[in-house]
Formats: sequence, C-alpha cells, structure tokens
Amino acid sequence: MSWLYEPEGGEHDLDESDVRIRPNPKGNRPRTKTRPEYKNAPVGMVTGVDKSRYHVLLEQDHRQVTATMGKELRKAGAVVGDRVALSGDTSDTVGALARIVRVEPRTSLLRRSADDTDQVERVIVANADQMAIVVAAANPEPRTRLIDRYLAAAYDANLKPILVITKTDLADPTEFLENFSALDIPVIKTSQEKPDLEELQKLLANHVTVTVGHSGVGKSTLVNALAPHAERATGHVNEVTGRGRHTSSSARAIDLGTGWIIDTPGVRSFGLGHVEVAGLAKSFTDLWEFAKDCPRDCSHLADSPDCKLDEAVEKNEISPARVDSLRRLLSSLKG
Repeated sequence: MSWLYEPEGGEHDLDESDVRIRPNPKGNRPRTKTRPEYKNAPVGMVTGVDKSRYHVLLEQDHRQVTATMGKELRKAGAVVGDRVALSGDTSDTVGALARIVRVEPRTSLLRRSADDTDQVERVIVANADQMAIVVAAANPEPRTRLIDRYLAAAYDANLKPILVITKTDLADPTEFLENFSALDIPVIKTSQEKPDLEELQKLLANHVTVTVGHSGVGKSTLVNALAPHAERATGHVNEVTGRGRHTSSSARAIDLGTGWIIDTPGVRSFGLGHVEVAGLAKSFTDLWEFAKDCPRDCSHLADSPDCKLDEAVEKNEISPARVDSLRRLLSSLKG
C-alpha cells in the first residue's frame, strides 16, 4: 500500500510544491548581528564585584547601582576600576538591576598568573596609575623577592610604584630598605600606634592607586586609616606560622575624596607568567643601567658570558642580592 496520493490516470512526480513548509514560530524575519551602540548610555566606575553582581558608581550623579554583565560581554567580563556603560534599570528602586553593555577602553591593566609558567593571566584591577606595595617591617617578615615581583608587575602595567612600610614600631626597616636604595621610588613608613599618613595622602591625591601585599601586612588597616568609612575587615598574623590570614576576599575601590584607593586581597605568591622575559630586566631599574650595555644575545643569567651585571658586582657598583633576585625570576619565567 502506498501512502503517496497518485491522481487518476497515471503517476505523479513530487516536486517542491508538494512539500508543506512549516512556518517559523519566531517569525520569518532573519536575525541580525547588529547590536545597539548605546551612545547615550550612562557611564560609571566598577567599585566592587560580588559573584555575578557589579557595584557601579555613576559618574553623572554619583549614585551607586547594581548591574549584571550583558550576555555579549560575559566571557570578557569587567574588573574593579573599569569604566562601563549601563542599560536597563539604573533607578534607586529596591531590587533594580542594570546591565553592563560596554566596557570603556582601559588605560592600564594589572595582571598576575598562578605561577611563572602559567600563561593564563588573571586581571586584578583596571585603570590604576599607581601601585602601593605594602610591606610589614615585622610580623610577617618582609620578603624582598616578593617585592621584586610586585615591581616587575607594576612596570609591566605602567604603574608608578610606592613602597609603604608598616609596623615600624615592631622593627627597624633600615637594613631591609637597603635592598631598594638604588631605586627611585617613594618610601613611606608608618607605625601601628601612631600612623603618619600625611605624606602618603599627598602621594595618593588625584590618582587611582592599587594596594598589593602579603597577607597580614596591614593593607586593610592602612585603608581604614585613610578612609574610615571603608570599614575593611582586618585580621591578625598566626604566631606559629608567621602568616597572615586573608581578610579581604575581593578587590574594592574606595573614594578618598581627592583620589581612589583599590584594596586587593593579600597574596602569598605573585606569578609573572604574563610578563615577557625580554622586558623583565628593565623592571629592575637599578640593574638595567648596566644590563642595557650587555651583548645583544645576553640572557643576564649566571652562565651568560660578558654579562655587564657580573662586572658591576665585581666593582661593587650593584648589590649581588639584587642580581641574584633578577636571575631567579628570569630562570623561573623560562621554566
């Protein structure tokens, strides 16, 4: 038995007219990749990120609104310090939720990786122009090589570094600071009991400064002293391990009135997998004065012939410890 209808008088060949086309339930108009430009969308600064919710301070009327990331931007995302354009509900209504539809061009980008061999970078902060490297004179003990990593990341991101020494009432940081005496960077010393922040406030004015440092060095305490309204959580250092406890779980931008400070969670390591080996020596500005005269193919490592760094060490022109720190980083980045 045939299921095809055959008219009387002979066979019938099927063609396109015999096929019933099912109508498109969503309409017959083809989809387009053209998206709205949102030219007049309000712009604000991302001051904090809580899971999938972004806290944005509008530039026009300085109101804080909550937003989610637009579908087209979810893969790239946004970070604290980003300037973003918003669409949707930007009112003061309880539960209102705007949508981030554009991330404005960035002027800088501070990044780090899990380790020196990991090429996957993690974006920390956008649009900062200064980095305050916070180090405790004691409890926990300062780590020169971690500071070298911060400096390398700062120069890579084109950020001006500032070295802030906390807890100077517990130990004298003079000997430690000799490791960086040849660097042309500001150094601020503060104590726990009577922090003198006047000089630091002058350096922070009219800038966006990101703070970095080992857990427990007092970053959040310093931020609270600069901006009491910030109410950043503070912790203590374990007396047995000498390690600080993570108190800040996410970055947050805080308005100082004359500038911005971005408090970031404390870290115990800072990977530089995103930094090019060729440019790492330039971040050691005190060593680069000699390394720039090395042979073109010089690796600046200990086994590199005719390296000007070795000559400078022999003449007591630079510190052997600084050269050793650079070579350790170079070896780590090369895997």
